[in-house]
Amino acid sequence: MTARSISRSARPRHEEVRAKALTELHRYKVLRIDGHFDYGNGYHGKVYLNPHQLFRQPSLIWRLAQDLIDLLPSTLIENTEVVAGPVTGGALLAHTMAGLLDGRRSLTHPPCQFSPFTLDSTSKLTLRRTYSEMVAGKRVILADDVRNTGKTFQRCADLIKDADGVVVGSVQIHDRLETMVELDVPNIALAKYKAPPNYPTDACPQCAQGVPITTF
Repeated sequence: MTARSISRSARPRHEEVRAKALTELHRYKVLRIDGHFDYGNGYHGKVYLNPHQLFRQPSLIWRLAQDLIDLLPSTLIENTEVVAGPVTGGALLAHTMAGLLDGRRSLTHPPCQFSPFTLDSTSKLTLRRTYSEMVAGKRVILADDVRNTGKTFQRCADLIKDADGVVVGSVQIHDRLETMVELDVPNIALAKYKAPPNYPTDACPQCAQGVPITTF
């Protein structure tokens, strides 16, 4: 069987996995639409992936992480040495995936490791020394709950590069299809949803209309 035929045969399965994931995100009220959300990065928008709702049920994130791994190319499953993600949602997803990846590999395969990106005193993502030393020379997948502009992935990739690690892929539960920054590595999303545009805080039409920020 050729690589092309393998890819074609896998396509319906991938579409089925993504359709199921999108249904689950709606059913568990994880993917929220038609709100007024402050993303905390200088932008507002109408769609939000609620990580608090997602991670309050550990069995749900395990199921979604399993489905996400089903979409990964076999080379990433075999060769990934570290899964890293930003606090809080990305780190929880990365931790879950790192454990589940070992279940897809032989018992003699070196165990996959986990690295969180935390926030410094200025609320900027950073990689603590312990983890910076750990990722040196390692192949790293970046994981996050949602990809908005792609700038969070870019910051994480820069931190891995500064620590002499190599980013080999990025994954997320929900891709808003609004990215402004692309990494030169495969990106795999479990669910894709074309959201309305984001707006800078000072140009947000909902703010201009006096619509309150959605809280939960």
